[in-house]
Amino acid sequence: MALKINIDIKNISKLGKVLIAVLPGLVITVLVVMLVIIPKNKEIKELEKKIAEQENEIAKAQVKADKLGQLTFENERLKKRLDNLKRQLPEEKEVSSFLKQVSDLCLRSGLKVILWKPEGKRDHKSGIVYEIPVRVELSGDYHSLGYFFSNVTNLNRIVNISDIRLTDPKPERGKAILRITFLATTFSAVPEEELEKKRGAKK
Repeated sequence: MALKINIDIKNISKLGKVLIAVLPGLVITVLVVMLVIIPKNKEIKELEKKIAEQENEIAKAQVKADKLGQLTFENERLKKRLDNLKRQLPEEKEVSSFLKQVSDLCLRSGLKVILWKPEGKRDHKSGIVYEIPVRVELSGDYHSLGYFFSNVTNLNRIVNISDIRLTDPKPERGKAILRITFLATTFSAVPEEELEKKRGAKK
């Protein structure tokens, strides 16, 4: 037998409503950073290091056919894994279309886009990706916002939602319409030639 829980939104304080709306977003942000971005960046670095080490071994093992075959197979396996990870980080030329996908998702979620302002890209501390933040301002109700956040987590690219603020609730057709602002940050892979330049500069 299903348990029915009835919550009268009118009896919830303004602070309670804000917490109800903000907490899911904050949890999503923390989970994305801890469970997705940091582990992926760490694994990408480790894979690139292993690939470089194995390519060096391959070069030394040209005369050892038995070892060469094994090393080549392992090297290709690691490269495929690296490619799969990088597909989740769009190239810079793909970022515009991806950001449009996020903007369209806002509209499909029933939110009105008031401001959509991409900021300049910046280096991520990992050194292997760029951060591309977008300052966003929306208008909509709690339900639409929750639906949007839920769908963001299902995108095949990484988007980090932070600095969430809900203000100016106004009643409209039985709903509280909020002014919603946040920073949406996606990531793009640093081109290989730029990584090579950075590696060369460190030597």
